[in-house]
Amino acid sequence: MPTSPAPATRRSLRGRPAATSHAEIEQAAFQLFMSKGFEATTLDDIGAAIGVGRRTITRYYPSKNDIPWGKFDRTLDGFREILRAMPADLPLHDSVHQGVLAFNDFPTDASPSHRDRMRLILTTPALQAHSVLRYASWREVIAAYVAERTRTRPDDLLPQTVGQVSLALALTAYQAWLADESASLPRLLDTTMTHLRYYLTN
Repeated sequence: MPTSPAPATRRSLRGRPAATSHAEIEQAAFQLFMSKGFEATTLDDIGAAIGVGRRTITRYYPSKNDIPWGKFDRTLDGFREILRAMPADLPLHDSVHQGVLAFNDFPTDASPSHRDRMRLILTTPALQAHSVLRYASWREVIAAYVAERTRTRPDDLLPQTVGQVSLALALTAYQAWLADESASLPRLLDTTMTHLRYYLTN
């Protein structure tokens, strides 16, 4: 079978090949966020840093607010797969607990670092409204899983409660982690998520 011809290489504003990865955009963006501040950084600034136009940036991220979240839709797909892979005989609170831990298992050499990413998301006022939408999507992954396990609907009280409580427990762990450079995120998440059993076993 013949293959399609390779597309012509797009050239940047500086004459070199244009950025073709989310990672390059994120790395440039975070360097600017750290040096100029999130609100003072524009998409044009980010594009200029890697030699592409604003339009190229928006092919990867519709808005500046989306950049700190990375490829979030794909990570949620991964979260669904993690939960689906949990053994059917594992208690529900343990399944959600272990699923949240696995979802938050990030490489220590990530660039930008997970700590820098989450510090920006959790402490930048301009991102709070956008974050609400992301949190809702995260909660709905858990609600859908709980509904399947309990033969209820995702919008029923129990699935929605588990989603809300899981988010609160995870955010509590993240806030403690950001406040202490020596803290272990997996350990904090394991500690906070343990409390989920009280909502699912009583």
